[in-house]
Amino acid sequence: MAIGDHQADEEYSESACSVIDSLEQIGSQWRLIVLHDLQDGEKRFNELKRSTDASSRTLSRVLDDLGEMGFVTRRLEEDAPVATYYSLTDKGESLRPVFDEVESWADEWL
Repeated sequence: MAIGDHQADEEYSESACSVIDSLEQIGSQWRLIVLHDLQDGEKRFNELKRSTDASSRTLSRVLDDLGEMGFVTRRLEEDAPVATYYSLTDKGESLRPVFDEVESWADEWL
């Protein structure tokens, strides 16, 4: 193997790693469903539960994970009744073109 080949392999490996790392952060089925659903705007927990068809436990876990990763923000409104709202952060919003491209690809190939 020539030195140039080794360097090309490392560069390919690094770019593949960034893709894999990205998919590991957002790649679970439920994370993708919630991120996609929140593109329509802020939603209450029960609205998300209905629109995603996730169980309360799953949705709660996914929202916590997405919040910890900086994709989703939580807003608590303490008027009666108390309501919790979820929306995308700038980081979450930045995924919109990614979803658009995947949707275009799926329309053509699936």
